[in-house]
Amino acid sequence: METAGPRTRAAARLGAHATREEQRKRRPVRRWQRRRIGEEQEEAVFREVVSFTRDPLPARYYDKDTTKPISFYLPSLEELLAWTPDAEDSFNVALEPLKCRQPPLSSQRPRTLLCHDMMGGYLDDNHHLVTIPPVGWTNAAHRHGVCVLGTFIAEWKEGGRLCEAFLAGDECSYQAVADQLVLIAQFFRFDGWLINIESSLSLAAVGNVPPFLRYLSTQLCRQVPGGLVLWYDSVVSSGQVKWQNELNEQNRIFFDSCHGFFTNYNWREEHLDRMVAQAGERRADVYVGVDVFARGNVVGGQFDTHKSLELIRKHGFSAALFAPGWVYECLEKRDFFQNQDKFWGLLGRYLPPHSICSLPFVTSFCLGMGTRRVCYGQEEAVGPWYHPSAQEIQPLFAEHRPEGDGQGWVKTHCCLADAWNGGSSLLIRGVIPPEVGHVAVRLFSLHVPVPPKIFLSMVYKLEGPSDVGVALELTTGDAGSCHVGGISTLSAEASSRHSPRPLRVPPTKLARWVGHCGQQLSGGWVQRCYEVNLRGCVLQDLWVSFSRPPGSREQEAFVCRLGELQVVDANSLLSPLPRVQAVSVSRVCWQRAAPEEEEEEEEEEEEERRPARLRLSCALHWSYPLSHVRCFRIHCCRATGSPAEGPPGPEKPALLGLAFVNQYRVVDLAVAAAGPGTDGRVEFLVEPVPREGFLVPKAEWGRAALLYSGPHT
Repeated sequence: METAGPRTRAAARLGAHATREEQRKRRPVRRWQRRRIGEEQEEAVFREVVSFTRDPLPARYYDKDTTKPISFYLPSLEELLAWTPDAEDSFNVALEPLKCRQPPLSSQRPRTLLCHDMMGGYLDDNHHLVTIPPVGWTNAAHRHGVCVLGTFIAEWKEGGRLCEAFLAGDECSYQAVADQLVLIAQFFRFDGWLINIESSLSLAAVGNVPPFLRYLSTQLCRQVPGGLVLWYDSVVSSGQVKWQNELNEQNRIFFDSCHGFFTNYNWREEHLDRMVAQAGERRADVYVGVDVFARGNVVGGQFDTHKSLELIRKHGFSAALFAPGWVYECLEKRDFFQNQDKFWGLLGRYLPPHSICSLPFVTSFCLGMGTRRVCYGQEEAVGPWYHPSAQEIQPLFAEHRPEGDGQGWVKTHCCLADAWNGGSSLLIRGVIPPEVGHVAVRLFSLHVPVPPKIFLSMVYKLEGPSDVGVALELTTGDAGSCHVGGISTLSAEASSRHSPRPLRVPPTKLARWVGHCGQQLSGGWVQRCYEVNLRGCVLQDLWVSFSRPPGSREQEAFVCRLGELQVVDANSLLSPLPRVQAVSVSRVCWQRAAPEEEEEEEEEEEEERRPARLRLSCALHWSYPLSHVRCFRIHCCRATGSPAEGPPGPEKPALLGLAFVNQYRVVDLAVAAAGPGTDGRVEFLVEPVPREGFLVPKAEWGRAALLYSGPHT
């Protein structure tokens, strides 16, 4: 189902585009008319004659067999220097801006870098000269306030030849390469580069590496706020490839020329001891490499990775975890989630969280994958799907125990078995011991100066028979006096926990957002809504609290599934949403359905009565301010009929997938062939999903219809 986003694929190449191809770009099929379908709705109608002769799509942007958008890399210096921004590249442009975080990345608190590698460089999609981060990864990371770096890597003899070509000459050569790297990061909206040269360099070339790094770092920060350039521990100042496993006098010149240094993996504690003096006040800019596969002479990897982290943090350095995909690649696939929890749980104490700093804050806990697709409790599609851009903000995963000697506990787990919106939910298990009235779990760390009034919403359900109470709690901090609900918080502590008052009847203007507050929803879900009036406060944490039933004095076990949390500025819900406009259909490709597909879709006795099947691929474009949306949901309705009969009656839209830019590629959509004297008809609908997380009425969706007739004979 998730076919619209760019797909990583090896061997994508930049080809020269013929003049005819340039003229065809985004050329819509012939427009027929605009049809008014309601008081405030218009539908653009396009007409197409089916043809099985394909106009080839640009190979760099689309898979030649399926026409799916693809991500790409640049394998040569020539292709890097020739690259220019193109409208076709927009499938790979990240929607999510980098969210602010507290403390900021510029602080000197030690950081953690994840360097992804798995199955031989992601099945050959890695280890090329310039690797542009897949857009899904960038969207997911930015949503969490995490920056994303592309890689510039030169290896072996070919890498040495390439580096000599732009480093051994004058400054114009290396500045041209740096300018292209900056332009690529700016256009695709990621945050910088890891520079990894693992080829021997001449004295002339290695002498130009520091000015190249300085120029790249300076130019990047001018165009990409907060941009980063990191150098990998490989080449030393003599030009030889000599992994040092530390920052020292042989490689310090590169560290001094950029934002950070990524050490090789075969270090011991004495290397860390020596680096303390070398790094000085920039210890957080030294990323000590940890190979999770534990190859070579390492302190700890695999499930002992925490041993390496312990030493790294002891000395005040940042860490670079290489190939955490070990958990999936080398262990039982069916135990992946349990092993993920175990691996990261062992590292938890060495990975201090950063806080989210902006509203609205909305999450359905979706991992960007699932075994089915759910929309607000309603199942829309069954079958596995994967779309990293759809990943929502994830909580703090840990086990929580109350203070003292009590036996209470709370554990959180991601779970694909059920979902409120997306493909997964947060499963919370716990025990309330007899000696306490409730237990609570902190799910999110925030640092948000809150507006005067906020609305909060929680969607949850208890598994099995249980009378345990479920409530949302928040923690506020203040520099002076923080007023909650008009009552000053009288506490000597720096922060206070509050249980907001449930909002039973929302104001009329908020009905779309909280239309089901306090009600039992489909699938056993319950939505609770809250109103909080604040002044001079900083929102610090979100908790979920579980309290024992009235009159109960026994130990209470519970299992709760959390489907969604929302924190929204009340004023943001009063502004009208823009409409999706100017939906167009272009880049149309037709294929006959394979005979086996026809057999699967039709009963044998009906084959002669039902029309033949076709496969339709096309591009949708529309206009909408991206700052207002989390994503777009793309739907279709299919029908056939005679032109004299007019458009077909209403049909329930079928979800095609999600879009995170103002375009979507429909791939291999099954439609009925138009019969003699009739038109086939497909209607496409573009549903915006607001950042505040409520459903938009269909009248405000964008729509376009494609009418098609049989091929000329």
